[in-house]
Order: sequence, then C-alpha cells, then structure tokens
Amino acid sequence: MRKVEVVEYDKSWPELFQKEADLIREIFKDEIVKIYHIGSTSVPGLKAKPIIDIMPVVKNIENIDKYNEKMKSLRYEPKGEYGIKGRRFFMKGGADRTHHVHMFQLNNTEAIDRHLAVRDYLRTHKKEAEKYAEIKSKAAEKYPNDINGYCDYKDKFVKDLEKKALKWKNTTAQVDST
Repeated sequence: MRKVEVVEYDKSWPELFQKEADLIREIFKDEIVKIYHIGSTSVPGLKAKPIIDIMPVVKNIENIDKYNEKMKSLRYEPKGEYGIKGRRFFMKGGADRTHHVHMFQLNNTEAIDRHLAVRDYLRTHKKEAEKYAEIKSKAAEKYPNDINGYCDYKDKFVKDLEKKALKWKNTTAQVDST
C-alpha cells in the first residue's frame, strides 16, 4: 500500500490532467459532454495527495461500462459506482495511484455541482484553502499508512467545506443572474 502523502502544489498537475483528459475524450468520444479537473490538484498552490482527479460529465452513465476494456488499455481499473450511486469510478496506477476518474451523467447536477463548487471555492478563498492544506497535512502525518484514517480525520472539515462552497456558489449564481 502506498504511503498517504500530501505534497506541495506541482505546476505540472494541470498538464497531467489535460493529457489524461485527451486520452479519455478519445475513448468516449461523443459520450463526453465536458471534462473537469477537480480535487486538490486542480487548485493552484494547494497541497495535495499527488493524484489527479478527473470528472468527465457524460450523456448516459449506463453506456460507460461498455468502455471498461478500453479504459483498461490506459491502465485504469474500472470500479463501478464505488460507493456513490450514479457514478462510474476508475483508478489508475494500482497501489501507486496517479489518477482517479469520477464520471457522472449530465443530469446528476448535485454531484457535479458539489465537486465544482468546492474546487471553485478553494480557488477563490485562499484562507480556506490554507486551512484545508493544514488539515490534510496533519491527517497524513497522523495516518501515513491508513487512507481510511486520513479520510476520517478530515471528514468533518470536508463536509463543512462542501456546505460553505455550495452556499457560496448559489449566492454567487444569484448575484450573477441579476
């Protein structure tokens, strides 16, 4: 098992995302509506586990399983919903994961909005991003060999962060629409 590690922001992460997004787009072609870079590696300056999180939005989630063999050719392991209803999840890199792909259907706005709201909130609220980096660093120090312990340690902060981000997004959207 890979050690839980939180590292300084790497300026190559956006490029690594783009390269992988291009490969995924080539496999799914017309099924893809949009592909987003999400998670901590998508927030400039934020410390993160060095795993690129990718969120393709697709027309029909039920069609995605047909592409599992093609995703395997890119060294992705298909995991099905993997605990989140309506998602298709793929991991790349085995024990030394490098990428996660979280696919959602276009009308699964709750899941899509949550991921994008957190990303955008952290991009625009540097103090919150710094707090999150501190929590993640402490979690990695405390649970270097226990990904579940790491996740549990930061769970309350992440849930509160999601609430703040969604509230901010909804407030911003109302202001923008007027």
